[in-house]
Amino acid sequence: MKLKLLVLVAAVGLSGCGTDLKEVGREPALSPVGSGIGNGGGAPYSYPEPPAAPVKKFSLWDDRQSRLFTDPRALREGDILTVNIKLNDKANFKNQNDRSRTAARKLGYDVTLGWDGKSTSGKGDAGLSSSTETNADGEIKRSENLELNVAAVVTEVLPNGNLMISGSQEVRVNYELRVLTIAGMVRPSDIGAENTIPYERIAEARISYGGRGRVSEVQQPAYGQQILDQVLPF
Repeated sequence: MKLKLLVLVAAVGLSGCGTDLKEVGREPALSPVGSGIGNGGGAPYSYPEPPAAPVKKFSLWDDRQSRLFTDPRALREGDILTVNIKLNDKANFKNQNDRSRTAARKLGYDVTLGWDGKSTSGKGDAGLSSSTETNADGEIKRSENLELNVAAVVTEVLPNGNLMISGSQEVRVNYELRVLTIAGMVRPSDIGAENTIPYERIAEARISYGGRGRVSEVQQPAYGQQILDQVLPF
């Protein structure tokens, strides 16, 4: 029974780090091109195929190439635009709370009883007091600075003309892989003449900048410690 339990625990532990074991002694593998567009890292994004254009004989101009007088901004599904990310955010929060409460209650009684020429009396009192005090002090200081440009792909054109975009960028330096992903909704009118858009014009923006590799591994607690933190009530 103990052997089965040990095998079960070992299997669960290895299943949690099976992906990392493949990268022991080598750099983190890059994701396939197109896997981070629209579908959350699954199969590579499939671009829509435009209908076949009629063949024009005796013409020097190819309709499949970019046109001279067409708006170069991304307007159709599969088009590419550049997102300018410039985060320079600082926040400083400080909260202090002091609460004190004191309550006191006092009860007393005086009783005299008489019967057949005999009497008896009694006195008594009772007191109840309570006191509570709470002191809390919290402070948060946060500073973020990120300046990057990333190309995104139009994954969907909504009925009202707005565009759903998604894109990712991976940079591997030695044994560390930095990953930037962005997704959101944009208006075609917010896209600049150079086919760029600032990140603050993206509605429902989802921006993630992280990575994986040797440095990221040592910054995170071990799998067992993370499980114990979720299970233990104290």
